[in-house]
Amino acid sequence: MTKLTQIQLEHHLGAFHQVSRDLGSNLSLDTLLERIARLAHAQVQAHKAIIALRDEAGEIENFVHIRLVEGVVKRVNGKPGWGKDRQGVSLPEIGNSIRRVKSPANHPEIAAFLGVPLVSGEKVLGHIYLIDKEDAPEFTPDDERLMKTLAAYATVAITNVRLYQNILSYDHQLNQQNEDLALINDLAQTVANSWDIKEIMSQTLSKVIDYLGVSTGEIYLRDTGGEDLRLSLFRGDDFNAFYPKNIFRVGEGIVGRVAEQAKILVSNSLAEDPRILRPAIHKAGFRSLMGIPLWARRKLVGVMTLFSKSERISSEREFELLTTIGTWAGIAIENVRLQQKSKRMAVLEERERIGMDLHDGIIQSLYSIGLTLDYGKMILENPKESEGTEDVLDRLNLATSGINNAINDIRSYVSDLRPSEMVEGKTLPENLAFILEQFETHSQIKGELEVTVPSLNGLPFQKKATLFHICQEALANTARHSQATEAKVKLWTVDGRAYLKVSDNGKGFNIDTADTSLGHGLSNMQRRVRKAGGDIRIDSAPLKGTTVEVWVPVGGAGGT
Repeated sequence: MTKLTQIQLEHHLGAFHQVSRDLGSNLSLDTLLERIARLAHAQVQAHKAIIALRDEAGEIENFVHIRLVEGVVKRVNGKPGWGKDRQGVSLPEIGNSIRRVKSPANHPEIAAFLGVPLVSGEKVLGHIYLIDKEDAPEFTPDDERLMKTLAAYATVAITNVRLYQNILSYDHQLNQQNEDLALINDLAQTVANSWDIKEIMSQTLSKVIDYLGVSTGEIYLRDTGGEDLRLSLFRGDDFNAFYPKNIFRVGEGIVGRVAEQAKILVSNSLAEDPRILRPAIHKAGFRSLMGIPLWARRKLVGVMTLFSKSERISSEREFELLTTIGTWAGIAIENVRLQQKSKRMAVLEERERIGMDLHDGIIQSLYSIGLTLDYGKMILENPKESEGTEDVLDRLNLATSGINNAINDIRSYVSDLRPSEMVEGKTLPENLAFILEQFETHSQIKGELEVTVPSLNGLPFQKKATLFHICQEALANTARHSQATEAKVKLWTVDGRAYLKVSDNGKGFNIDTADTSLGHGLSNMQRRVRKAGGDIRIDSAPLKGTTVEVWVPVGGAGGT
């Protein structure tokens, strides 16, 4: 058995030192393993060299070889059956050795064998295997020591590469998550600021198509209270291939299946998928499809479909992203529908209120005027039975006064139905003065404005508009309901808040029946001020007049 000389050992160690520097600079695991295998092969003049790394379960996950015949590699399936121990193995003749190491079936004859573990702490990462020595019948103890030294260098390099790859993978995941969150945030801001269903669908579908790099997308919306899903938006190529069928029942086709099962469905073989009911889509070159349910409050709103002309393998992260987007879009669409429904209900309520007010007020006044005129007519037709022309004149004056009052009431309703808008170029006090002037003209009620701040230039326009419209609502209620002779408007600021108070000396009302007394105007005022981040207080009692006091923050929440 030939031993290495001191010079040979120093040469090998110097080579290992240089190699360790080279290995430390290599950040590709496959390239690193191949270099280690070639170095081991060259240092001990082995005929064949193998590096096998194992996973946590002990199975081979990386397999690199030098000079093994490919047919042999395939027969052994790239998984040599030598031990998983922490000790090196050196056998001159495996077939005749007492320390036999079982070889895989169909493995070629082995004359000499050396196995060295790659150990990191308490963990065996894998082994370096050397087969048959080219210039000797067996591997020497010096060969084994050299390979153990190389194994130490290799273990550090392998560990560093794995750590680097883990960092890269983690960094990629973080970047991907940041991009996903940016998309979700962008969509959230878009849909939160829109009350248009078409805009919400368009923004959602366009951004998802661009982000995922797919060719075409659709959005189907479910009929309210029905089972039909109707095509509401299309973006992308080959519209004619999609259009022939644009209505699906729940459970019909992949669109209906997504709605029925309430989960994302994927098809990567459109030509063979029986759920695809539009063969023209495949003929147009599309290969894969993904369907995403749009949900809001446990209710299916619609389905979004995405088509690609290449096969796409979707990850769990992508599913989670699209599920979130589907929920965002579904909630936004449902909120718009509820808002539209609320507006329709508000219109119906306002019509009912106006009808009741007209009946109880103006129509009753006109009916009374008609009776007065009938009485005057009767006096003229029967002068002998009457008190004379003076009585007729009194009746006519009374009717004229009633007509004038009815005209003022009608003007108040017309003014309320066609409200003024705030002029952005004017200060808030100037806009309030304009409202009060219109109020006096239409209602014949004296108005007074008290302002203790010059302009409130620091108050955002939307908050000024909030105070403007609440003042308008309050004065409209005074004109219609209060029977007041005076109304006062006061504007001031204190402790970072802008206050507005509208009061009258009218008949007042029971605060417990405020919704009935003030109709839809009260709910309008409450909704406006709370959206601006403020609050409102209503103070009234029968025969005590009414006061509406409201505040909004000068800055912060609610400003735009």
